[in-house]
Amino acid sequence: MANVTDLQTKYSKLAQEYSKLRAQNQVLKKGVVDEQANSASLKEQLKQRDQSLRKQEQEMDSLSFRNQQLAKRVELLQEELAVSEAKGKKGKTKVDSPSQHGLQTQSVFDEDLQKKIEENERLHIQFYEADEQHRRQEAELRARLEELEKDSEQHQAVVDGLTTKYMETIERLQSDKARLEVKAQTLEREAKECRMRTEECQQQLRRCQSELNRQVKQSSSVIQEKVPFNDTKFSDYNSLNVPPHNRRHQLKARDVAGQALSFIQDLVAALLNFHSYTEQRVHIYPRDSSIEPISPLNQKFSQYLHENAAYVRPLEDSFLQLHQSITEDTVTVLETVVKLKSFADNFSSYTHFLQKILPYQLKSLEEECEATLCTAALAAKNQELQSDMKRVTSVFEKLQNYINLLALPSVRQDAMPQSSTSAVFTQLAACLHSLHDAVKEMSKHYNQKAGLEQELPTITQKLCTTTECLLGSLGSLTSSTGKIATFFSNNLDFFTSSGYSPRGGAVTLNPLQAESMLANKKKAAAYIHAIKKPRPQSVPYREALSNRRILTSSTESREGLTQQVQQSQEKIARLEQEKEHWLLEAQLGKVRLEKENQRIADLEAQLAAALGGSPSSQTAAAGTLAQNHEEAEAEQKTAGKETTLCTSLVGMLCTTPTVEHVGDEESREQLIKTHYMTRVGELTTQLQISDSKAVHFHSECRALAKRLAIAEKSRETLSEEVKLANQNITRLQDELATTKRSYEDQLSMMSDHLCSMNETLSKQREEIDTLKLGSKGNAKKNKGR
Repeated sequence: MANVTDLQTKYSKLAQEYSKLRAQNQVLKKGVVDEQANSASLKEQLKQRDQSLRKQEQEMDSLSFRNQQLAKRVELLQEELAVSEAKGKKGKTKVDSPSQHGLQTQSVFDEDLQKKIEENERLHIQFYEADEQHRRQEAELRARLEELEKDSEQHQAVVDGLTTKYMETIERLQSDKARLEVKAQTLEREAKECRMRTEECQQQLRRCQSELNRQVKQSSSVIQEKVPFNDTKFSDYNSLNVPPHNRRHQLKARDVAGQALSFIQDLVAALLNFHSYTEQRVHIYPRDSSIEPISPLNQKFSQYLHENAAYVRPLEDSFLQLHQSITEDTVTVLETVVKLKSFADNFSSYTHFLQKILPYQLKSLEEECEATLCTAALAAKNQELQSDMKRVTSVFEKLQNYINLLALPSVRQDAMPQSSTSAVFTQLAACLHSLHDAVKEMSKHYNQKAGLEQELPTITQKLCTTTECLLGSLGSLTSSTGKIATFFSNNLDFFTSSGYSPRGGAVTLNPLQAESMLANKKKAAAYIHAIKKPRPQSVPYREALSNRRILTSSTESREGLTQQVQQSQEKIARLEQEKEHWLLEAQLGKVRLEKENQRIADLEAQLAAALGGSPSSQTAAAGTLAQNHEEAEAEQKTAGKETTLCTSLVGMLCTTPTVEHVGDEESREQLIKTHYMTRVGELTTQLQISDSKAVHFHSECRALAKRLAIAEKSRETLSEEVKLANQNITRLQDELATTKRSYEDQLSMMSDHLCSMNETLSKQREEIDTLKLGSKGNAKKNKGR
């Protein structure tokens, strides 16, 4: 049960971590998608800016070309102007009209030149400003693009890490599930075998009950005929009206007390760990005592928690004294168990300790809620823990009241009737189940609170370790309370039954009657011991004749018993040989098991390397497992046959014919039968042990076969994953080839575009040259004019 509870808690923790990581994965995926969209939009903007930059560069080239043309034209005009000025100085006196015409032409050229210069200056300024703005925007966009690419790579790495972690968690959970399924199948098979054995035991019990009923009837008739002084009508006149000493009740009481002692020790250890780790947590959270002083309330709370051993340890010591006081030679009832009062007092002191620290626990949780980093969910969990602590304390108070009631009869006589005692035991069992439920609920809320605290940014490793230890102590406390509640419910009939009561009435046993009963037991034991000693007394004639008949019958029966003893010795020798055989078989089974473990380890190593095992080795392993399985089944069948033979032997011994005589003959034969029945029972127990070992080895071999099948399945899944990975690689290679071809096509298109642009530029240059030649021709014509 403890292993299943631990697995359930681990599985719940893994499920919580998986849900939390899954939510974080969704958020990260959304952020990656948003960043990818932003990156795409920025790339589009960058592409548009590049296009606008190319256009502006083309415009700049055209403007620079135009500027060069204008500069050359200005130079030509200046040269023509200088020439015309030189000629004007020479022929200034000749003709007035041509000089005036030249001056007008010069003024027109000057104005045109001034306009072109201003326009060229303005275009240079605009081009410089546009170039600076474009460079600045391009640098910003490139920096932003690099940042977004880094963020995208980080998000992708986080997503890949989470995906890997999820896959590992899923694989681990699947392996746990497979292991639990194998364990469940094994338990179901054992349950079926137990049911079959239970049915056989029930049949034997019915046969024994019928035999015992027959013997009781026979004994009753003998008592009615031979014991006339046993007055059952008026019990007051019966001299033998004393309670018998119930040895079976004493052994059962000691066994029950021993089991309860082990559970109490587990409970005490869990409570000590819980209080100690709570004290450590108070020194760490919400304030770390190594950095700053904790609040006075928590100081007082820590001081009280430090004293927990003084209240918890006496519970174990007092119950140990109670267990030691229950022996085979004592009388164990509520009226005689004096040590129960000390246990009740120690339990009351521990309950008062819980009541004393309860307000400090509640205030400590409120102080945690008042912290700056406490979230609403964490505050809600603290409130739930407050209610859980109140509930646990109230349940301990109820347990204190019921235990005090049970300890009251040992202090005061006639304090509580038998019916009230049964009711108190029933209520105590229900209260123990309530304690288990309350502790379980508190453990669940602590687990949820620890999960919320892990998300806080200021969490420290010391606090994490202390919280894990505290959760472990709560888990052991839940397990121990559950075991105690189940144990008490299972033994409730024994607690409520009256083991001792005077004959002929339902009156409870008081300590004086217990003392007299123990004295009578001692006297009876001394009397039996005395009559067993040889007494040299004379024998009457009739008794001598009776003894002669008994001796004759004993001689006749001795021969039959001698034969039975020889047969039994032969059977015992054969059983001893079979026992040695089974021991050798067990050693061989261990050797085979080690070989199978080594072979399975080799197979697992081959599977881990993703290379797969050879078909021949797998076939050999499967054949070995099948052979072991068949050998185990054969051994189980053989053990079943021998058990049947043992049962038949027991029947033969039980059905031995008896001689119709009275006296010592029947007692002697009964002693012989009891001795050999005991010996045969021991041999049957040894056979059952060897049978159980064989079944255990058989189940282990089957488990190994199932593990091998699981490894085969995992190898198949890994091979499928490898195939999928190869397909993905092929697909990515195809995509890469397609992308490469598209880039090559784009490069060819760009080269064609550059060629066309070069042709256009060459045409424009030719046009410019023709225009230059035309302008030169016009200038020459003007000069000729």
